[in-house]
Amino acid sequence: MTPSVSEIRVQDIDHCGIVAGIIDQMCLVEQINQILGTHHQEIVSSGQAVKAMILNGLGLVSAPLYLFEKFFVGKATEHLLGEGISPEHLNDDRLGRVLDKLYEAGLTQVFVTVALAAAKKFGVEKDSLHLDSSSFHVHGEYTNNSTEGSGKPREITITKGYSRDHRPDLKQFIVDLMCSGDGDIPLYLNLRVADGNEADSAVFAQILKEFRHQWEIDALFVADAALYTEGNLKQMDSLRWLSRVPATLTTAQLLLEKMSQEAFVDSIVTGYRIAECCCDYGGVKQRWLVVESEARAAADLKQLEKRLTKHLQQAQSQLRQLSQQEFACAADAIQASGRFETQQRFHELAELEIIEHKRHAKSGRPRKDAQPQQCYYQIRATVVPNELAIATEKQRAGRFILATNVLDAQQLSNDDLLKQYKAQQSTERGFRFLKDPLFFTSSVFLNSKERVAALAMVMGLCLLVYTLGQRALRQALAQAKQTINNQLGKPTASPTMRWVFQCFMSIHLVTIAGFQHITNLTDERRWILQFLGAPCRKYYLLT
Repeated sequence: MTPSVSEIRVQDIDHCGIVAGIIDQMCLVEQINQILGTHHQEIVSSGQAVKAMILNGLGLVSAPLYLFEKFFVGKATEHLLGEGISPEHLNDDRLGRVLDKLYEAGLTQVFVTVALAAAKKFGVEKDSLHLDSSSFHVHGEYTNNSTEGSGKPREITITKGYSRDHRPDLKQFIVDLMCSGDGDIPLYLNLRVADGNEADSAVFAQILKEFRHQWEIDALFVADAALYTEGNLKQMDSLRWLSRVPATLTTAQLLLEKMSQEAFVDSIVTGYRIAECCCDYGGVKQRWLVVESEARAAADLKQLEKRLTKHLQQAQSQLRQLSQQEFACAADAIQASGRFETQQRFHELAELEIIEHKRHAKSGRPRKDAQPQQCYYQIRATVVPNELAIATEKQRAGRFILATNVLDAQQLSNDDLLKQYKAQQSTERGFRFLKDPLFFTSSVFLNSKERVAALAMVMGLCLLVYTLGQRALRQALAQAKQTINNQLGKPTASPTMRWVFQCFMSIHLVTIAGFQHITNLTDERRWILQFLGAPCRKYYLLT
């Protein structure tokens, strides 16, 4: 007997089954429920609500939270989230209350608890952790009422200021992110009680100390130059750290400019040369590593040529103006030419002459009390390159300095230092992911600072799910010595999860007379599924 139309229901699964499977493997729902608590009357638990938010966040659609309920219309909501859950249960009220509970529980505490448990389950190495920060802009009006000293969780401050997103017209908040060098997995996320104007150097050392003390993780902490201040180095005496040295330090400038080519040796990292020296900046014994990057040197030299052209045009224009000035004496003219040269970084004066001019007397019979005929002086010169300054700038092209308090090269070799610093891109990739236009929180629309902060933490959970899934997939492919096809149809053993998500578009859960079937599960998709693990496969391979 042919079933009637009313007995047939088609719902979308797409890649959401993969996301749901990774969340299940993390035991995230159970952890959130344990932290926030449950109530026997609630249809959607806090853990299930957070799972729904992550599904929304990784849905690859532009769906801000005020469209949250609509995101699940047409999707296999009950199949993905749990029996009895439908889109109308995922309304703004339920979502807002869960965000409030997350905030009250302590956002950093919740995130780190979930992240470290997931890292342990997935076998993520924590030998090195990479810290960085970025600003996120928000829409709407927010009142900055301080709760410090009230016993409530501290609020983030949402204010206008310097914008790292180049959106000074919008208010913003700061997110500190720490990722593992193993798979770019975020293990720490902090909503800073600050704004875009606060320097990272003011908080980075304290963040590392608190993280190390609270979670007892003995890792090498890696950060950019914001970490490297005299005060921070003294605070971090109990930590192992690696930082880039600011090029503005006098000692660093001299090293970058004067280090001879003979002092460098080739690194095992292709395209880099390194030279080691010792330093005790801030009273802390350190090992400095001057690094010369071949690719960066080429880019720096290209930029230098543009700067030299621009500086030459500016110097010639300034000289024309200077040449038109009249000076009372030759000494004044010489002094002015000296000031001009000190203002030029890459150029100097040549063929300098001080020309004496006599003022012409007025026609007619001179008066008895007339002053002697006066003279004035002008500068005549040309602008030429300062070869020594240019050679010095070319010498430092492509160079930067790394510093660590790990003095024993057997514990951390020079090549390992460079590798660890290059892995600092893990946090940068994390921020790029969170700010992607397809990510639902690229601009935040919420009515309170507390919910903005809680949502930022959920953004971090989305990144955690994404990177864990990507790392697990790549490891499974490497272990099996297999590949999947990339966007160009060529085999790859290191696919991105975004591409895998796109491969699973248009997969549906079809229910006919109470029996469920999965449609559009092609051979290619089945091939990918075998490397994603049983928790992901269960959403597609029905038994």
